[in-house]
Amino acid sequence: MNKKKIALFCAFTATTIYGLNHTIAKEIMPKYIEAFGLVQLRLLGAGLAFWIFSLFIPNEKIQKNDIKKIILASFFGMSFNMLMFIKGLSLSTPINSGILVTLTPVIILILSAILLNEKITILKFTGITFGFLGAIILILNGGEFIKNAPNISLGNSLLLLNSLSYGTYLVIIKPLINKYSIITLMKWMFLIGLVISMPFTFSEFSSVNWKLLPFEAIWRMIFVVLGTTFLTYLLNSFALKNIKPTTIGAFVYLQPIIAILYSSITGNDKLDSIKILACILIFSGIYLVTKKKKKELNQKKHK
Repeated sequence: MNKKKIALFCAFTATTIYGLNHTIAKEIMPKYIEAFGLVQLRLLGAGLAFWIFSLFIPNEKIQKNDIKKIILASFFGMSFNMLMFIKGLSLSTPINSGILVTLTPVIILILSAILLNEKITILKFTGITFGFLGAIILILNGGEFIKNAPNISLGNSLLLLNSLSYGTYLVIIKPLINKYSIITLMKWMFLIGLVISMPFTFSEFSSVNWKLLPFEAIWRMIFVVLGTTFLTYLLNSFALKNIKPTTIGAFVYLQPIIAILYSSITGNDKLDSIKILACILIFSGIYLVTKKKKKELNQKKHK
């Protein structure tokens, strides 16, 4: 098996973990741990794993002019992003979470236009409109009360903020990834994210009765920390070395499919006509945003 095939397998595995996480993380909140408490566990556990892993690679020194960028990336990628995602997931449903996460490429395009002066065509503008129409439908449709989903509209709004925050993080971190190793960046950003988040997370984290946790809660927490947080970064970092970032980004579209299948099988959520409509609008928007004009494709062929 060549490196490209291994990279594709790594990207697919990471996406599968993310897709399963929408339900697995949901099942332990708030029965065993509150949302913000889970954020601290995630930052603390995965951050510790990255620091241990960094002992086995060459030490890298962060340049002074990059420190502010890393702190900013830590806020959007490891603090605000995780707080909004986990809290939103605790209030909403796994399927809604899986659908809304696919808005990230659309948000990246908007932020690139604002921060990097990237041109937005009519086609892409139409795609952005479709994507956000789908998100608005999910947010406004609170729906019937679903088990362990006390405030679906608020939860969906927080999940949208999570996608916005994560998109901002990707735009900020892009130049740093080419400069430093993933392990070096992650160990510092998880530490900074932990410090930033602790005023909001420590109370819920410290209130967990760790000694009385059953196995069903322990294995799910381990999955969220080592699988969803630590392992996915390692898998994607290997994939990035061998395939294009846009190829890896395309795998995000598998998340709602995996989330829908797993949450439906486990009885944690159900697919209805509103979710299907929102999903169609969001996927149509993503297709239009990522679609290249024939003129652009012809220019690339003749270069």
